[in-house]
Amino acid sequence: MTATVHRLGSRPPASLDPMIAITAHDMNCVNAVILDRMQSDIPLIPKLAGHLIAGGGKRMRPMLTLASAALIGYAGTRHHRLAAAVEFIHTATLLHDDVVDGSDLRRGKRTANIIWGNPASVLVGDFLFSRSFELMVEDGSLKVLKILSNASAVIAEGEVNQLTAIRRLDLSEERYLDIIGAKTAALFAAACRIAAVVAERSEAEEQALDAYGRNLGIAFQLVDDAIDYVSDADTMGKDAGDDFREGKMTLPVILAYARGDAEARAFWMSAIREGKSDDAALAEAIRRMNETRAVEDTLARARHYGQRAIDSLGMFSAGAAKDAMVEAVEFAVARAY
Repeated sequence: MTATVHRLGSRPPASLDPMIAITAHDMNCVNAVILDRMQSDIPLIPKLAGHLIAGGGKRMRPMLTLASAALIGYAGTRHHRLAAAVEFIHTATLLHDDVVDGSDLRRGKRTANIIWGNPASVLVGDFLFSRSFELMVEDGSLKVLKILSNASAVIAEGEVNQLTAIRRLDLSEERYLDIIGAKTAALFAAACRIAAVVAERSEAEEQALDAYGRNLGIAFQLVDDAIDYVSDADTMGKDAGDDFREGKMTLPVILAYARGDAEARAFWMSAIREGKSDDAALAEAIRRMNETRAVEDTLARARHYGQRAIDSLGMFSAGAAKDAMVEAVEFAVARAY
């Protein structure tokens, strides 16, 4: 077995194209499962689910299951249904999140809750969760069921934790990392790890893939939270400043508040705690983040976790799959540039 050392930022501009290429055939199989299992005799269910599932997402989480299987040389087909289960879990959480957040846009399109209403979005999300568990049970592995069901519970815990932290200016960086580790990174980790389970690989390989996915997920969310303040709706697929208007305590706000003087802290109290977050306040928030390097340091932390993800692949042999997974980390971090 050979090990190749990769350094984040040492390569040309990154994309998901290599991962898309190595998983293309398997992804066609996964898409067939998704299309089949989102069907229902109730027409609104496939219509609403299809609005989000076909809404232009990169399907990064199921792709990670497929890429991890390619990395370890798995030649079976069990991972197709499990990757579909991962996508259903993710889609269900998005439907629920948009209701909780009152979001208007998702991937540049109107959210399902805006088109069909909150009750329909919540119930179709429940339907997709149920479909994901059907697929897990059909696989027959109690270990896979445990990993994915635990991830589903952890995601819900992370969302509740985030909800209770809204407008809490005393939120610590440690708790923030707990939140994103649960609501985002848990599914990335599970998506990667289950490939090793179905391939009956060693516990060490399971843990390495888990660590890759977990660190990638944290880096991915850190970048998302940063670009809420430095990007726009065309780039992000949602309105710029949504987190700010909703009073979410993401790392850029935590750092800017902690580093600010009395005047700055008074501003953050008004904007976050009291909800005075119009466009002028958003512009002021961005100015103060630039002064304190809050966004820049958030992205530096993303690069740190990205490097940890890459390092987690050290035990695996070099090849196209490993290169694609390294580049996926590069892509996740480079979205902000």
